[in-house]
Amino acid sequence: MKCILVATEGAEILFYWTDEEFEESLRLKFSPSENEGEEFPALEDQLSTLLAPLIISSMTMLEKLSDTYTCFSTENGSCLYVLHLFGECLFIAISGDHAEGEGDLRQQLRVLKYLFEVHFGLVTVDGQLIRKELRPPDLEHRVQVWEHFQSLLWTYSRLREQEQCFAVEAVERLIHPQLCELCIEALERHVIQAINSSPARAGEEALHAFLVVHSKLLAFYSSHSASSLRPADLLALILLVQDLYPSESTAEDGNTQPSPRRSWSSQNIPLQPAWSPRSSGPARSSAGTETDSFSLPEEYFTPAPSPGEQSSGSGSTVWLDGCTSSSDASLVQIAEDTLQTLIPGSPAAASPRRVFLDANVKETYCPMMPHTMYCLPLWPGINMVLLTKSPSTPLALVLYQLLDGFSLLEKKLKEGQEAGSSLRSHPLLGDLRQRMDKFVKNRGGQEIQSTWLEFKTKAFSRTDPGSSLELLQACGKVKRQLCAIYRLSFLTTAPGRGGPQLPQDLQDQVQTLMQEKLMDWKDFLLVKSRRNVTMVSYLEDFPGLVHFIYVDRTTGQMVAPSLSSSERTSSELGKGPLAAFVKTKVWSLIRLARRYLQKGYTTLLFQEGDFYCSYFLWFQNEMGYKLQIIEVPVYSDDSAPVGILGGDYYRKLLRYYSKGHPAEAVRCHELLALHLSVIPIDVLVQQAGELARRQWEASRVPLL
Repeated sequence: MKCILVATEGAEILFYWTDEEFEESLRLKFSPSENEGEEFPALEDQLSTLLAPLIISSMTMLEKLSDTYTCFSTENGSCLYVLHLFGECLFIAISGDHAEGEGDLRQQLRVLKYLFEVHFGLVTVDGQLIRKELRPPDLEHRVQVWEHFQSLLWTYSRLREQEQCFAVEAVERLIHPQLCELCIEALERHVIQAINSSPARAGEEALHAFLVVHSKLLAFYSSHSASSLRPADLLALILLVQDLYPSESTAEDGNTQPSPRRSWSSQNIPLQPAWSPRSSGPARSSAGTETDSFSLPEEYFTPAPSPGEQSSGSGSTVWLDGCTSSSDASLVQIAEDTLQTLIPGSPAAASPRRVFLDANVKETYCPMMPHTMYCLPLWPGINMVLLTKSPSTPLALVLYQLLDGFSLLEKKLKEGQEAGSSLRSHPLLGDLRQRMDKFVKNRGGQEIQSTWLEFKTKAFSRTDPGSSLELLQACGKVKRQLCAIYRLSFLTTAPGRGGPQLPQDLQDQVQTLMQEKLMDWKDFLLVKSRRNVTMVSYLEDFPGLVHFIYVDRTTGQMVAPSLSSSERTSSELGKGPLAAFVKTKVWSLIRLARRYLQKGYTTLLFQEGDFYCSYFLWFQNEMGYKLQIIEVPVYSDDSAPVGILGGDYYRKLLRYYSKGHPAEAVRCHELLALHLSVIPIDVLVQQAGELARRQWEASRVPLL
């Protein structure tokens, strides 16, 4: 039983998401009596009635005491409430089944706020404008907005429970250097360069292009003029892709929403073991054994020759020839690793949408820069994402710098700095005045001119200077006008609302070219995404190792053996209770390691039943030498949780540690491991060090 809600200080609901159990509890609570004959209130009205006292009391305490509650449980612990105030919006999460704790709920609130920022950019700075976006007056439009974010929350919850990359919040790469090189070359020549050299691109400039197979990154390419993409933004984009085109296997694992039934395909399936220096031996061509997904009557397949020169297939790949069965000629050929059936063709492309991502413009950091995201599906489960910028992008940088300057000024006024000559002589205000005068002169607009004139009158008048309170109010009005210009420039004229975008034929062109390049690989990719890394290649050198997750927090990328326990897809552990048991252990270790890291612990080792669970966080330089560990900061329970979607923990941690090592580049790494308890602890620690070294050496091979 769960509910997530966003409301204003006056208890006006801006967004809500509830599951069926929570809605049922509301129906029981607000069901009208039979004698009165009242109409059953709408769900939004039920939530408003239920939570209005909580919202008003929380805001009253904040106003009167400058403090309020952030978490509490109801009588007998039946429901857990978590609250967090972001700007002028109060975020509330409710859990009534004890399936999620305070940290989980707080993480989801922060992820929701981050998703608002990705969709609305700097408009989230102003409380009134974000209300207009989250609660538009048109009911149909409001339903569309709410359903979109409800779907995103459901997708995030599903991926966090099913995919290791979302559990640890890091990007997982598909490890296949040859195919990755092929894709990067195709993205460079046939996507980025093809678009930027086209006269029909309508002023749009392609910055980034990448390929995603289910939730795993296959290849990524950026133009020379583009800044790097933050791991958090890349993971958020993968979340958007999965929301648009959910992977059927993980969607079924969530067991919450049905997905369309997939048909069978008789495409050839390339069979190649997961890449590893130690992987050797030909793949068997008999599919008579029972597969992990389903069983079929015993059939035999004759290997066909490798693809010709026109194919992009690997020379070491074993291909299975097509077969026809007397029962059904359209049955897909089953490779030894095949985990799912495939359907021909590709889904319809979604409309391009505006997203706001962090970037560096002219060597200046600018958060929430406007981009246009194109998600072009190649085949079910395989998607290409393209990010472009428009000619109006420099305006976003100017608006951010002005908003940042007024926010700093607002902070100084709230701290009690006296208005008058001391404020007028402050270098910050002088520079801000010069830049704002230039912007208003070039931009024009009666509202911004009058608002800026009012501020200058109160701030720089020698005869009648305004008080700190008056300056605060005037400062807020200027910020609102700047946010309104930002909203008009980048949201009102977004691609989905009639704004400029790449012509459809150019989108179709790059989509078709990429499909041609990957035609021989598509079935292999769908299999590879489910068996990306196998434990078999590690068992000989690391006896007793059951599972591990290695994360490079500097690049935001992770490596882990495949782990799935669904009825449809499975890993080497099969699909029985053993796989589910190991998965539960791993997810529990991830949550526990986060809680301890938030309290300042960088090493964790404990025995639980027949297993040893271990966690290590360490720093090293570019040469791979470990640096001296220090005491990491300790955070309170209501602070931003450990992760990259709901906060910026690891970037802050790297910045904190780098203060003591200004002369060298510092990298941060994590390792979570699960061993059998028969392994001595000293051997376990030794294995962890060797495992980390091997993963670091492998990560030095450039894949991007």
